[in-house]
Amino acid sequence: MNVKSPYILKKLFPGLIWEIVTPKKEVFLTFDDGPHPEVTPWILKCLDDYDAKATFFCVGENVCKYPDIYNTIINKGHMVGNHSYNHLSGWKTTNYEYFENIEKAGELIESRLFRPPYGRITPSQIKILKHDFRIIMWSILTYDYDVMVSKEQCLKNSIKSTKSGSIVVFHDSAKSYKNLYYTLPLFLEHFTKLGFRFNPMQY
Repeated sequence: MNVKSPYILKKLFPGLIWEIVTPKKEVFLTFDDGPHPEVTPWILKCLDDYDAKATFFCVGENVCKYPDIYNTIINKGHMVGNHSYNHLSGWKTTNYEYFENIEKAGELIESRLFRPPYGRITPSQIKILKHDFRIIMWSILTYDYDVMVSKEQCLKNSIKSTKSGSIVVFHDSAKSYKNLYYTLPLFLEHFTKLGFRFNPMQY
């Protein structure tokens, strides 16, 4: 299980944001695929408990379904990003359809941050999108969504390689909730005790 983003990918795609160079003790929490009617409000409460801010990469279709939750994310001072309208894989989609889907999401999600669903994006897509977006990848993939990963392993995945500047991926989705419910509070507690702050991504 490769928790950290492979070094070779960072070298092949230097125009993508894999981590943040910072002198501060700060971690960048990100949540993909929401908003979700039960999971996202719970995450927001958990973040409030630790005075933590995060970035939510939202699927346009879910924003359309749950606009009040989306607005709550913003009103609480978190950042939002575009995660396409229908969670499309760039590897399986024509460029025209892919860009059109991202643009459709952009009608609901006002952001210059974009994360490709599944992390799958082609060089030609990157070339076009980087003119309008900061394309945000990740340093640490927690595997909170994987039913084969125990909650204890998810916590280990989350903590073991995280350092200053890490971009950590969780998911505000139903399938991630079991692992997330266990992991997120302990992750926040662990790094808060070490003096870290949790900050949103910036444009």
